[in-house]
Amino acid sequence: MRVLLVEDDLQIGQSLMRALKDADYAVDWVRDGVTGREAMSAADYTVVLLDIGLPGMSGIELLRAARAGGNPVPVLILTARDDLDSRIEGLDIGADDYLLKPFEVGELLARMRAVLRRKAGYAVSRLGDDTLSLNLDQRTLTFGDKAGVLSAREFALMHALLEHPGTILSRAQIEDKLYGWGKEVESNAVDVLIHSVRKKFGQSVIRNVRGLGWTVLLGDSGKG
Repeated sequence: MRVLLVEDDLQIGQSLMRALKDADYAVDWVRDGVTGREAMSAADYTVVLLDIGLPGMSGIELLRAARAGGNPVPVLILTARDDLDSRIEGLDIGADDYLLKPFEVGELLARMRAVLRRKAGYAVSRLGDDTLSLNLDQRTLTFGDKAGVLSAREFALMHALLEHPGTILSRAQIEDKLYGWGKEVESNAVDVLIHSVRKKFGQSVIRNVRGLGWTVLLGDSGKG
């Protein structure tokens, strides 16, 4: 899954980059509000981690502009400002959660998972239904009578597809969701990834729509 980190503090930014990559997230990091706004407009992120005190354009201004422009990406504010008014303002203009610095990485990751499952409309850390489900905490996929642990890329792929089941994602859209800036993406990387998931769970776990891309269908165990 692809994360945008908007944080001007070098030490905090480097620390979060390492922690997020260790947790198998693809991360793009920018250090000012203007560049953050451009990044949010240009790429399809799973979640944005946003500092408030940014040069050029504050995090509050960035968030307000994003929501005014109709960008629905989940945003988790990271800030040292602990006054009530700042928290209320951030949440009222569209932040999905608020985390005060300093914080433990474990709590950040848990809050990210909570934001993502709320976005998907689930009370528990799961996407899908009884026939096809992705456990966000354990990173396991269940399809029909098959279950198994996914690699980081496999998990990111299935998360992207299960966020909007029935929606067809093109190769370019999948690459955009899975890989950060500066990543060399092989021309057949998506095909290899899909083949890997199908090898574990069966050909019909991911459906190909000729000439358009790939999708997943719920309520279908693949036996029909």
